[in-house]
Amino acid sequence: MSGFSPELIEYLEGKISFEEFEQRREERKSREKDGENASAEENEEDVEAPSSSRKASGKSQSQDETDGETADGVSKSVHRVFASMLGENEEEEDEEEEEEEEEEEEEEEGGGGGGGGGGEEEEETTEQPTAGDVFVLEMVLNRETKKMMKEKRPRSKLPRALRGLMGEANIRFARGEREEAILMCMEIIRQAPLAHEPFSTLAMIYEDQGDMEKSLQFGLIAAHLNPSNTEEWVRLAEMSLEQDNIKQAVFCYTKALKYDPSNVRYLWERSSLYEQLGEQKMAMDGYRRILNLLAPSDGERFMQLARDMAKSYYEANDVTSAIEIVEEAFSKHQSLVSMEDVNIAAELYISSKQYDKALAVITDFTGIVLEKKAPERSAAEEKKDTDAAVETQEKQEAVTDSQSQPVAESSAPAVEKVSCCIPEGVPIDITVKLMVCLIHLNILEPLSPLLTTLVEQNPEEMGDLYLDVAEAFLDVGEYNSALPLLSSLVCSERYNLAVVWLRHAECLKALGHMERAAESYAKVVDLAPLHLDARISLSTLQQQLGRPEKALEALEPMYDPDTLAQDANAAQQELKLLLHRSTLLYSQGKMYGYIDTLLTMLAMLLKQFLLSSQAF
Repeated sequence: MSGFSPELIEYLEGKISFEEFEQRREERKSREKDGENASAEENEEDVEAPSSSRKASGKSQSQDETDGETADGVSKSVHRVFASMLGENEEEEDEEEEEEEEEEEEEEEGGGGGGGGGGEEEEETTEQPTAGDVFVLEMVLNRETKKMMKEKRPRSKLPRALRGLMGEANIRFARGEREEAILMCMEIIRQAPLAHEPFSTLAMIYEDQGDMEKSLQFGLIAAHLNPSNTEEWVRLAEMSLEQDNIKQAVFCYTKALKYDPSNVRYLWERSSLYEQLGEQKMAMDGYRRILNLLAPSDGERFMQLARDMAKSYYEANDVTSAIEIVEEAFSKHQSLVSMEDVNIAAELYISSKQYDKALAVITDFTGIVLEKKAPERSAAEEKKDTDAAVETQEKQEAVTDSQSQPVAESSAPAVEKVSCCIPEGVPIDITVKLMVCLIHLNILEPLSPLLTTLVEQNPEEMGDLYLDVAEAFLDVGEYNSALPLLSSLVCSERYNLAVVWLRHAECLKALGHMERAAESYAKVVDLAPLHLDARISLSTLQQQLGRPEKALEALEPMYDPDTLAQDANAAQQELKLLLHRSTLLYSQGKMYGYIDTLLTMLAMLLKQFLLSSQAF
């Protein structure tokens, strides 16, 4: 393989990957091209006058052109016919076409100049096409047909002298003579390394032998030399996946998409492979291209893909992109929006605190109706408003100034009430999101029947919905409404969690139930011993309740010395705890414990300083 390029030898030996092979090949070709350009410039500077040998060669060339036969005695016309059948001599065909075009132009000019004498006869002859016009039209059509055939026909870089050997190699392979076929292909590669045919044959031979790794190697080289064959790239991608080479499969699909960029299947496969590699951004970019390529009639597929993309963006904490995808889907295919889509959109809007948009989506696509109603007023209130209006009118008439204040319609304007009508079939998840939106928008009137519907659900199964509504009440300061929901959760088995107990403790503390709040904080510390905020809150409550020993007990060290030596974050947490402990000891007058805690903090700080200085 001495005639092969070094990168091809390394790739066939398995030292480099196909991507590295292609990169090195392109670099070598660019270097060679730069060298050729530099040498051409030098030659142009050196050449000043034509030599006698060039004159002689020019004469012989002109003599050959004028002869009607080639050197082997075959007529040039016959030679051109066979060359055109074999797909060769494209340059000669182009020259012939150019000559034909020039001849046609000359004929047209000659016809126009010779007929300048007879005006009426010209008009009569132009009415009907002559035989010459028909001939010119046929020539133009033939030329266009040849151009189209050239565009469709892939150009081979295999020299004509080696085509017989290539055919012989394929025949040997068909007969089962694999070794001879391999040797022939190697010889062709040595003489014509840019031809893809021998590499394709070698790929088939090794695939027939069961050596899929070598078959894939030669197949990739063949596809690299004939890159416009998208189906071959896709086949190589599938072979790469069979060998668990996902990166190479992505590379093959990228090559296929270069020549067929609007192929949705290729984009889909590559994006799914990007997801397997953990490259979420590349995967999402591919899915976005698919959305842009899908036809309006393919709405179901558009909605499903948009749904999956929104979930992926949400899991990646990219809520803005998820909202953009959902809004695009809702605007293009409103008739295909399902309850699941509404649930996803509402969740995204709520997570970004856009409660008004979440409420609009819920009411627009679920049939839920919010109505504003003026409250019924008693007879006493109406009489009071009437008397106030009469009194105001009398004062108005008594004032002679024309710029007096307008008459007030009533002393106290009526407050509108909001009622909510939820049709059957609306999932409880959407109902809960409606409640969360109403709570944050301070529309509390319709919540009573909705809360009744919620508490009818089993907290063991719908505990997450309980917690969503309870946290919404806590956010707006409605602690009395949140407490029953949180009490139901802490009494359950499935949601008896530290985070729920923490919310329960905060709610009780806000309502002033210090004793029960301390118990809930103690439960949090039992379930999550490393929760620093819960320890500090528990210590503060115990101190307020007159239990100094329990207050100090809540601030006992959290980590062992080994963990503090290895984890800088743990050391920071421990220092904060010791700082609160030292302050508490000082307030209780326990100076010995206070000094001991200060020395412990100082030792930890010195140790951290030494470790950081050693690192630098």
